[in-house]
Amino acid sequence: MKDVMFVISLSSMLVHELDAMRCKEWRIFPGLSKLSDQMGERVFILAHLPLFIWIFYFLFNDSSASSFRQGFCAFAMIHLMLHIVFLFHPRNQFKDLISWLPIILSALSALLSY
Repeated sequence: MKDVMFVISLSSMLVHELDAMRCKEWRIFPGLSKLSDQMGERVFILAHLPLFIWIFYFLFNDSSASSFRQGFCAFAMIHLMLHIVFLFHPRNQFKDLISWLPIILSALSALLSY
């Protein structure tokens, strides 16, 4: 059951990252928000390549998969809290169910996978 919950958490986070493009999440990131929209979008997209490589490398590395999973689950819960903190940011576009469902599902399933 813990494996299923982890897969749901990771999958939900990846869906959230797709939605983050629609909602232009780079506009609320410190640092990236100072860039032009075009440059912020490019940096945001390109930053996901090494991030996803890192995630999948550790998932398929038997010696570190367990500790990676715990760290990811902790991040998923912190990630929900960060979205709550930035809820009223003037450029935050994560306002509908399509945005919040993957964020909340990722955090809840991460909690259940501990």
